[in-house]
Amino acid sequence: MFRIIRAERSSIRTAVASFYKEAMQNLFKLLPVALALGAIISSSTRLLAQPEQPTPDELRTKIIQDLSGWLKQYNVPSASVAYIAKGRLAWTVVAGEQSPGVPATDKTLYNIASLTKPIVAETILRLASQNKLQLDESIYPYWVDPDIKNNPWNKLLTPRLCLSHQTGFANWRRMTNGILTFKFQPGTQSSYSGEGFFYVARFAQNKAGQPFDRLAQNYVLGPLGMKGTSFIVQDWFNGRLAQPYTNSVFLPPALTSTWNAADLVETTITDYARFVVSVMRNDGLSPAIAAERLVMTRDWTSEDAREQVCTHETPGTPCHISAGMGLGWQIIVHNGVTIVDHSGSDTGVNTHAFFVPSKHVGAVIFTNGESGSKVIGEIVHVLSPDPVYAATVSH
Repeated sequence: MFRIIRAERSSIRTAVASFYKEAMQNLFKLLPVALALGAIISSSTRLLAQPEQPTPDELRTKIIQDLSGWLKQYNVPSASVAYIAKGRLAWTVVAGEQSPGVPATDKTLYNIASLTKPIVAETILRLASQNKLQLDESIYPYWVDPDIKNNPWNKLLTPRLCLSHQTGFANWRRMTNGILTFKFQPGTQSSYSGEGFFYVARFAQNKAGQPFDRLAQNYVLGPLGMKGTSFIVQDWFNGRLAQPYTNSVFLPPALTSTWNAADLVETTITDYARFVVSVMRNDGLSPAIAAERLVMTRDWTSEDAREQVCTHETPGTPCHISAGMGLGWQIIVHNGVTIVDHSGSDTGVNTHAFFVPSKHVGAVIFTNGESGSKVIGEIVHVLSPDPVYAATVSH
């Protein structure tokens, strides 16, 4: 009995081993096919899940190919473009003339107009991060404009309200008969105001005991190595200035010997791209203040504007978009993704910068033409990963 059982077990083991060997041979024959099918399925799933974005080099090629044509189409002398990818400057492209017969380069100095404001805001936020001032402290012990000294609302003004455009001031006092006055109680509404940035800068310099442009140099420009950036006219401006262009005429550059907290900073495309990268990384800020910078104060998007830009949404996708001021930057939220941007405009000058914190991408665009906003629109449509955001940019 024992021998029979052993024999039966031996036969069974032989049969099992033979079956196993044959199965494994078949499996190895099919394995390459299975792996190939798996790769195809995986690749298809990725393509369905997320459209493939152009590489930085592909974007650069597109901008090089089209930029000169856009300048000619919109009668803009020059444009400088910087693209940020993976949280660093990936490339710059420059085309056109900075002045009659003088080609623009990456050393060309542009008046960046209101892109001055984010530099001012960054200076204030870095001071606050080092406890040199507080975002919610009253400004009036250090600065009260003579025009509003008898209005008790001056005691409501804080750095936060100035940086988020909640002061109640007009953009410029020239719009209110040359007198600074309140249109509404501070903190109750939003209204874009260069006067508000002047106000907080005067406060900061009085409290710190240093001229504001020196504070900006010590806390932002110097640490970032922005050697081609200045609030006031410098000897090294010679031969490097982009002249404003309007009505087919080049104008003298708008220069100043005193700092301006809302306008007229001269800088290069590489310097400002370096600045945007630093902002994206939250350099020099406490975690709390870095988070507060991206908090939208209130949504100022009209329903008409929302409906218009949402026509660019992917068919079948809900479109939820809002926009309002954070601290020194505009904050746009589209379907849960935050986009940070700011624009600038003076006579014969248009500028723009944006970045997407979660994707570590962004761009800076300078032009010295009255129709520069149209060139900027074309560029943003190429560089922005979000077509709905691109539709919000002037075109």
